[in-house]
Amino acid sequence: MNFATNKTDIQEFTGPRLRAWLAVRGFRSFHADQVLRWVYRRQCDDFAVMTDLSKPLRGLLADHFCIRRLTVDRVATATDGTRKFLFGLADGQQVETVLIPERGHHTLCISTQVGCAQGCRFCMTARGGLVRNLTCGEIIAQVRDVAALAAAEGLKLTNVVLMGMGEPLANYRAVVDALSVITDADCGAGFSARRVTLSTVGLVPHLADLAADTRVNLAVSLNAADDETRSALMPVNRRYPLETLMAACRAYPLAPRRRITFEYILIAGVNDRPGDARRLVALLHGIRAKVNLIPFNEHPGCDFRRPAQAVVDAFQRQLLDAGQTAVVRYSKGADIAAACGQLRGGRCPGAAP
Repeated sequence: MNFATNKTDIQEFTGPRLRAWLAVRGFRSFHADQVLRWVYRRQCDDFAVMTDLSKPLRGLLADHFCIRRLTVDRVATATDGTRKFLFGLADGQQVETVLIPERGHHTLCISTQVGCAQGCRFCMTARGGLVRNLTCGEIIAQVRDVAALAAAEGLKLTNVVLMGMGEPLANYRAVVDALSVITDADCGAGFSARRVTLSTVGLVPHLADLAADTRVNLAVSLNAADDETRSALMPVNRRYPLETLMAACRAYPLAPRRRITFEYILIAGVNDRPGDARRLVALLHGIRAKVNLIPFNEHPGCDFRRPAQAVVDAFQRQLLDAGQTAVVRYSKGADIAAACGQLRGGRCPGAAP
């Protein structure tokens, strides 16, 4: 695909926006649905191939739009089968996307920004700061492009998590628009909203908006149960301390059988002690919650250390004994820097060009 074109990538248009664009030009709404099915269901890259559209409509689309693919700058494969894609964007920037093998299916971890402005001390992405937001089309393209690869290889890609580079709620409009396409069962990528999860550091003003605008799962990166520790790890806590964040989580509307996932990265000597576990149980009291405990993934230049396995097990047991659902999540892809907290655009060790 020629990135030099001035045409708009049609992936930047949600269904309602494309329907409105075509209506002004005398076409009916079902024509937009046909186009989007070609793009997302049939993985079509050329309007000329869309043979159930009239020739004038195909010409109109070709005059105004392109169907863009990301460039694959590098791919790294971990010993556990995890693959990290270093995708090139139209302006020369790069983002990382991770395809994770699970039992019986695959999960795709996508990015929403080039870099990140949140400054979390345990995360490699934060080191370079924020370069820019991804567009709606760039977010969708990660899913569309890897879905094509998965289909070609006979892989079952069922889950999408917005846990890659960037803070999704800091790029709110583009992320919500992308989610509308990713979860569109008729004309979009067709992922069930129950199998899509957005992870946030806790930008409180957007939480209520998120519940109104989408039905995907919510995950909150918590990592501490007291303000002093969390503020030291995550600067966002100084703007939205735990009392404010937890009030928003308690007010967050949940469908039956749904829970908020709270991600808790266990860091040796920082947040992994019995007192931390007790505070976490108290903090989550009254919330339909699940805790994902993630032993810290060490990386160069960071002084934090991973707790001993006995400490991880004891922390989990303390939560379980208190009646709190808690699962230990062991991140995959650590040997290619694809694990939780290790993504950093342009750093793809062990990759093949």
